[in-house]
Amino acid sequence: MGLVIKRLSVSVLCVIAAITGAVAVGTPTAQAAPSCSDVEVVFARGTVETAPPLGLTGLSFVEAVRSQLPGKSVSAYGVPYPASDQFNNRLKFAQTVADGVRTTQNRIKSLAAKCPGTKVVLGGYSQGAVVAGYSVHAGLDLPARYAAYDRFVPPPLPANMARNVAAIVLYGAPSDRFIDDIGAPPVKVAAPYRSRTVRYCIAGDTICDGAPVGGPNALHVLYSVNGMTLEGARYAARRV
Repeated sequence: MGLVIKRLSVSVLCVIAAITGAVAVGTPTAQAAPSCSDVEVVFARGTVETAPPLGLTGLSFVEAVRSQLPGKSVSAYGVPYPASDQFNNRLKFAQTVADGVRTTQNRIKSLAAKCPGTKVVLGGYSQGAVVAGYSVHAGLDLPARYAAYDRFVPPPLPANMARNVAAIVLYGAPSDRFIDDIGAPPVKVAAPYRSRTVRYCIAGDTICDGAPVGGPNALHVLYSVNGMTLEGARYAARRV
């Protein structure tokens, strides 16, 4: 199965490179965001996903959002976190996720201060969907065995940030069962954000469909090419 996923991932990368090569080249300048845009997509990529910092799914989603908002300026910010695959070292892995959450929250707060008119579309894929979800959490409750590390948990965003976040779009987010199986806190989006949050899960994707914890199957790498980034972009566009 690992070989299948690797081959499919390479195939997807080749397709995306062929049709969106110009987008990938333009990503670093989009990151700089020298002026206030109408909308900014803040996106966290999946585990060791190629094309950092946005990842393939993020690249596809950003371009889909732009296609749905003609006449509006849309900038992109790929969350610069490790997207680590060191699952065997749970504390170190948790730290990389926490770093991603803090970075995401800081970006939202910075935009609110410097560009109060900019609407944020928050997104993430796979591990990045957890980062995005935790960034707007209603409270992260660590399992009792990790209570000593509670002080390292990022606090919730200030309540007044809710007016800046227009939509939250999550792709292939680990299911509640998956999260519980690995002993992580549940992803509980705070009340002000729930009505503007959507999750996309390909039927049969074992990361998000409620299957027991395990490695991803081939379906998990298809979000950038199966049309769901356009669906998510339409969802976001209706809310900005």
